[in-house]
Amino acid sequence: MENTSTERIQEISRLQKEYFSTGATLDVAFRKKMLVRMLEAMEKWESRLADALWADLHKSYEEAYLTEISIVKGEIRTHLRHVDSWARKRKAPTPLKLFPSRSYIVKEPLGCSLIISPWNYPVQLLLNPLVGAISSGCTAVLKPSPYVPNVSRVIEEMISSVFEERYIAVVQGHRDVNSALLEQRWDLIFFTGSPALAKTVMAAAAKNLTPVILELGGKSPCIIDRSADIAVAAKRIAWGKTLNSGQTCIAPDYILIHKDVKEAFAAAFAEEVRRLHGDDIRKDRHYVRMVNDKAFERVTGYFKDGRIIYGGGTDASERFIEPTLIDDVALDSPLMTEEIFGPVFPIITLDDDGKSFKNKAIEFVTSREKPLAFYYFGKESDGWEIIGRTSSGGGCINDVIMHIANENVPFGGVGNSGMGRYHDKDSFEAFSHTRSIIATGTWIDLPFRYMPYRMFSLVKKLL
Repeated sequence: MENTSTERIQEISRLQKEYFSTGATLDVAFRKKMLVRMLEAMEKWESRLADALWADLHKSYEEAYLTEISIVKGEIRTHLRHVDSWARKRKAPTPLKLFPSRSYIVKEPLGCSLIISPWNYPVQLLLNPLVGAISSGCTAVLKPSPYVPNVSRVIEEMISSVFEERYIAVVQGHRDVNSALLEQRWDLIFFTGSPALAKTVMAAAAKNLTPVILELGGKSPCIIDRSADIAVAAKRIAWGKTLNSGQTCIAPDYILIHKDVKEAFAAAFAEEVRRLHGDDIRKDRHYVRMVNDKAFERVTGYFKDGRIIYGGGTDASERFIEPTLIDDVALDSPLMTEEIFGPVFPIITLDDDGKSFKNKAIEFVTSREKPLAFYYFGKESDGWEIIGRTSSGGGCINDVIMHIANENVPFGGVGNSGMGRYHDKDSFEAFSHTRSIIATGTWIDLPFRYMPYRMFSLVKKLL
């Protein structure tokens, strides 16, 4: 795929600034019209997007629809239903001391936005933020990942068929293109990717005091207590870890398990993987491959960091890695210090010796960077206690992944796993500025605020 030139990026940025300054995007009716266009495009281009996801990631149509296409469509429909009320000027209470004023809260678009997305969910993670940009009245430049060239090409064709580039544009390329993009001045940068790259984005944004939304990742813990329903836990965890072959920012990254249920869980996990993907996982059309050879080599390199107790099969020619459980892992090994982003699962055993399992799990999680997701299996009350003493972007009790499926709750990270949030109204808010306006009548002008502050004792009572 050909890199978009720096000159072309500069031209697109200039055109979008000029277009935004005309005020064309401010009308909510215009925004809704653009959202309808995007929804119609998602319908028209659905099969081509699904085919591209299969070509790049071996992602089945069913998984492509469930985890990518349907989520974008749902987000668009939500914004179409609610953008009128979200964008409406609202009255706010006004204290007596401001009489005869009235107070208002006004939503305005931040302006020209840049959206940079990763390769693991290349449709959802690029187009979902775009919905927020459109509904809030921003323009947007989209930068898809070069590691999924078929998807990136189809998205560019789709976007260019629907929108003028002075409003929504797509640029292509590797990190040198990212550098050229980050040299431009934006009103918001929305970045989804790794913490390491996020630091580069944030440093570039700091030069112009540009706000950023950073949706990152990290090592999301999966705690399995003695009170857990092991059969249910194994089924849900096996699904969550093999979804997209573990290439999910909120995939459970490692397991902290009570020693009394470790063997039962390992056996149940193996059985559930077989139920999900068959006896020969490589033949299952629903099992995704690593995105490229580099990712395959990196993930299989983790095998040396412990003892494989389940799985371990690979095929480099297909970039296939079997779901793999690894025991006896050193806590300072790459497997426990790097985000895995693959179907390899380290399992750490904890017991009740000296301290309770809960306290040991809490100490383990809080001694590391704040993760994007947090998963607990066991008694719900214990789950809430552990959640109350830890921090994460989001999470589930007795489930995995599913908190992202509810468009009525925000999604975002904290600390090393990101900043800012989106989905539903939060997507509109992410690309908006909340403006406070005071409108004061001229029919009376009370003297109390003016020097030399007469009747100050009365003023003090009002304050």
